[in-house]
Amino acid sequence: MTTVYDDLGDQVASDVPMRRIRFTINGARKAAEVEPRLLLAHLIRQGLGLTGTHMGCDTTNCGACTVLVDGRAIKSCTMLAVQADGHEITTVEGLATASELHPLQEGFKQEHGLQCGFCTPGMMLAAKALLAANPDPTEEDVRWALSGNLCRCTGYQNIVKSVLWAAAKLRSEQAGDQPEPGPAGEPAQEA
Repeated sequence: MTTVYDDLGDQVASDVPMRRIRFTINGARKAAEVEPRLLLAHLIRQGLGLTGTHMGCDTTNCGACTVLVDGRAIKSCTMLAVQADGHEITTVEGLATASELHPLQEGFKQEHGLQCGFCTPGMMLAAKALLAANPDPTEEDVRWALSGNLCRCTGYQNIVKSVLWAAAKLRSEQAGDQPEPGPAGEPAQEA
């Protein structure tokens, strides 16, 4: 990891305070030596090379830097890396497996929920936090959960449809792809 220090005159670099932190990111245990003022977004992007976490505004307004910390959607541009010590972080790179896309990624593809793609990682992670808490959200629930994430390309309609598509797929997977019961609780006839 490249470390850049402020020029402190005659003070040697070893006098710059560093703190060792340990965390899990996308399932991998990591340790890092960081300055206490390093932002989590910078640790993720420069320190770990996970560039799916985007930097847009540096003020938490756009949500492009959204990651999950212990399952909660957090804007990493205003969270210090030292605050992640002992926690589990998920970035957009941690959604898919080696062989398949996460249902949210599939939903964004199927429902055309992205254009330039800059906001997409943050949108997906905010949506993942929503779906973990509410597996059957309404359109209003989705819009509220994504209200802290800005998209400058779309009208949000396809983003909302993408999240609802993913929610339906996740519920279907949870149910084990069982056919829905017919009237009066009878099993549905397969075609």
